[in-house]
Formats: sequence, structure tokens, C-alpha cells
Amino acid sequence: MLSMGGDEIDEAVAHACGALRAVATQEYDWTRPAGGLEWSCLATAEHVVSDFTAYAAQLTGRTKDSYVPLDVRLEEGTGPAAAVHAIEASGGLLAAVVRTTPKGVRGFHPFPYGSADARGFAAMGIVELLLHAYDVLSAFEVAYEPPERLCEALLAWQFPHVPPARDGASQWETLLWATGRGTLPGRSRLERWRWHNQIRLPAERVELLEVSPPALADLAAGGTGGFDWVEGGPCEGTRTGAGMIAKAYAAGTHRPEWGTYAIRRTADGLAVGAMGFHGVPDHEGWAEVGYDLAPAARGNGYATEALRALTGWALTLPGVQGVRAVVDEGNTASEAVLTRAGFQRDADREGQRTYALSAHPREESSPSGA
Repeated sequence: MLSMGGDEIDEAVAHACGALRAVATQEYDWTRPAGGLEWSCLATAEHVVSDFTAYAAQLTGRTKDSYVPLDVRLEEGTGPAAAVHAIEASGGLLAAVVRTTPKGVRGFHPFPYGSADARGFAAMGIVELLLHAYDVLSAFEVAYEPPERLCEALLAWQFPHVPPARDGASQWETLLWATGRGTLPGRSRLERWRWHNQIRLPAERVELLEVSPPALADLAAGGTGGFDWVEGGPCEGTRTGAGMIAKAYAAGTHRPEWGTYAIRRTADGLAVGAMGFHGVPDHEGWAEVGYDLAPAARGNGYATEALRALTGWALTLPGVQGVRAVVDEGNTASEAVLTRAGFQRDADREGQRTYALSAHPREESSPSGA
């Protein structure tokens, strides 16, 4: 599985600072603007130091709805070599915090839905470093390209909405395009861009955690996806669903929000099952949901709690008209879950029963012929 954490921060810091140190000499004027920015090269280095420190503080501070009120700056008179040293030191701070942050801990970050975990802050910190190293080096017309594997991991963890590298483009070129710094054949240049941190949806005694593309691929291949599972998990249905979404990501058709979510029990942090969508909503605005639980976790109401939270949230997204689910005849337990979550019986298929939950139950009927 493509990993993201303290080791990747260390790798990025060593690579980027090695390149920056080569231009941190008297013959290079760091008061000039960094490439494509209004900041000077020194101010750009200061920004990286500030980001590293702030991201570490978001995790150690366990922030829920705001940034920790920090303002980190280089001392007046700091030169290029000392600024590079400050980047190394603050990068080490973030790496240490990421390594020691327990699973499940999150800190506030606005994109896209208010928080990020340790892997998210690691990825954001690395992207900030690599991009701004590129900006500084561009000011001196020095080429820069970080390791391909690292760029691939950043794209998969932090930009799951971006189609993977293709048509001969490198991972670095794709990352530059995804952050508004480059062009790619067949893709319009981006004027604005955003992170995509793993979505977390609270659901009473459980929580739903969006599964990132690297974790999806790992689950499909027989791994754990980075989760600690209750006995008997993950189930075959979870692995099958993860494989479908992983293939969609590889094909460039995956859209965050409409993938797989792990159902994690908050009392002990164990994943008890998975729930998710079979793809983006159809042309009428209807999405199809599926789920399964490990046998040891069944009969406790976890699926009902998770389904209420996931569908309630999905129905607030733009253009969504409703959610449907298809179950095999005789699967009374699954039908009971759907009924308790507010779904209503709809048109059946051969050997299967369809249930639907509309975003506008008083304004329109459920879809026919589902």
C-alpha cells in the first residue's frame, strides 16, 4: 500500500532541503519573488516552516473547529541557509507528531468537511514543501523534481478527485497540474484547487471513515486497508466493493464522497464493516448504497446507525435526489436495517427487492423501475 506518514515527511524534507541548500549561497538573492508567487523566496521558506508547525499543532491540540492561534516566523535577519535549516527542524517536528498521534485523532482543517487525520496533515505538509521548493528553485531557473513514488502517494491520498497520471505524464507533472502550477495534454489548466482530506461522519456509537485509494487497493488485495478489524473482518463484500472503487480511481472516474467508508466502532476503534456507494449518482440524481458487517458485529444496530448518517449526509449534497438499495430476497436482516433507516419498499427486480429513500418525499415519488 502507498504509505503516508512520518517516513514520507522525512524523505520529502531531505530531498527538498538538499535542493534548496544548493541555492542557499551568496550568489542567489532570496529577497526576489519565488516563481509564480508574490512572496520572496525567504518568505516562502517561512511559510513552509509555519505550515509544518501549525499542522503539528492541529494534531497535538486536538482542534475541532478552528486553527490553533499560532504565528510562526523566522527571526529578523535570517538568511537562506538558516531558513533551510528551519524547514528541516519544523519538518522533523511534524514527522514526530504524525508518528505519535493515535489512530482516530483528527484536527481542524476546512477542506473539504472540517478535519484531517495524521496522514492528511502529513500529506498536506509534504505538498506545501515540494511545491514551494519548486517555486523557490524556479526563481533561480533551477529544475526540481521529487521522487515519483512520493508524488504518486500524495496524489492518491490527498487528491483522490484528480485522475492519476496518464498519457506519458509523470506523477510530478500531474501533481503540478493538480495544484495549478502546470499543464497537461487534454486537461484545462486549474485556476483554483483544494485538498481532499478523508471524510469522517459521526454515527452514534460508530463513525464512517472514507477509505482512500491506497487503502481501497490494499483491501481488495487482501490487506487491512490500515484499519484494525473486529474478528472476522473485513468481509468479502467489503473487499469486492473496495476493488470496484479502486478500479474507478485507476480509470479516472472515481469521485470522493461516492466511494467506500469503513464503519469503525468508537468505543474501541475497531472497524466492524463497510458501507458505501456503487458510484456517483445517475443522471436523475439517485445513488445506490451497499454495506456489510463482520459476523461478530451483527445484531447491534451498527449498520442502521451508519446508514442513517451516511444517507442523511448524502441527501444534503448538490443534485442528489435520493438513495436506493437492492437486497436479495430472504435477506430479512438487511431489509430491517433499511426500514429502520427510513427506506421504503420500491419496485422489485427478479430475485431482489429494492428500497429507496428520497430527498423530497413529499414532492416526488420514489424512482420506478429501479
